[in-house]
Amino acid sequence: MKKIYLLGMLAAFMLAGCSSAKTSESTAASETTTVESKVTEETTKAASSDSKTTFTVGFDQDFPPMGFVGYDGEFTGFDLDLAAEVARRLGKEIKYQPIAWDAKDMELSSGTIDCIWNGFSTQNREDKYTWTKPYMKNDQVFVVRSDSDINSFDDLAGKTVEVQIDSSAEAVLKENTKLSDTFGKLQTVADFNTGFMDLEMGGVDALAMNSVVANYQITKRDAEDFKVLDTPLSSEEYAVGFKLGNEALRDEVQKALDEMKDDGTLKTISEKWFGKDVTILE
Repeated sequence: MKKIYLLGMLAAFMLAGCSSAKTSESTAASETTTVESKVTEETTKAASSDSKTTFTVGFDQDFPPMGFVGYDGEFTGFDLDLAAEVARRLGKEIKYQPIAWDAKDMELSSGTIDCIWNGFSTQNREDKYTWTKPYMKNDQVFVVRSDSDINSFDDLAGKTVEVQIDSSAEAVLKENTKLSDTFGKLQTVADFNTGFMDLEMGGVDALAMNSVVANYQITKRDAEDFKVLDTPLSSEEYAVGFKLGNEALRDEVQKALDEMKDDGTLKTISEKWFGKDVTILE
């Protein structure tokens, strides 16, 4: 009888021990879950806070004078100066994010950047982005070497024409097949710096690009080596592009730009880069 009693007591102690262990494990698991939850919450808050205090601008770093790498190795340019002043007025930290131009939509949709601000033409893109009001006008033009016999569109027949991939000039030429079909070849290049080198070395006969960048590139090189055809390929306007539907941030930026127009800051920055006020913001 004593044996049975002792065995019963032993079994009871063992069950009590298992129950205690399970309770401890459950408590530990609960505490771990609570800690992980707090960490996740804090991380989320930090990310949210960061997104509210920064203004990340996507741009092509090989697109002077709008956005490029200066002699000191720092990002600079007309559009980047405008963006920095807007960020200051919004109480945000400016972040310059260089991007591959043909990946700009992916960068914008993924949230890597807040906007595209780099000589960004609204032409043929009107319904793809949420835009600010245009702040600058521009033409698409052809640049050739000064010793070239190309003086008009007709002279481009049979010639090799180069254009930056996914640029406004490429879009115009794809649409204007009456002209582009006369070319011997229409090829793309990653950036206009490379395009100018190709033109200098005789690898291509003409470069289709926007006039603002063309004139800047020519003045920074030997101006006598290049000429711009008199007739523009097309005309366009520059604006800041946001993800479609992001009116809230667009409105904040537009308000800052309007203030810069009214107090003369827009004019001052334009004169710094172009020697005159080329802005058209109304």
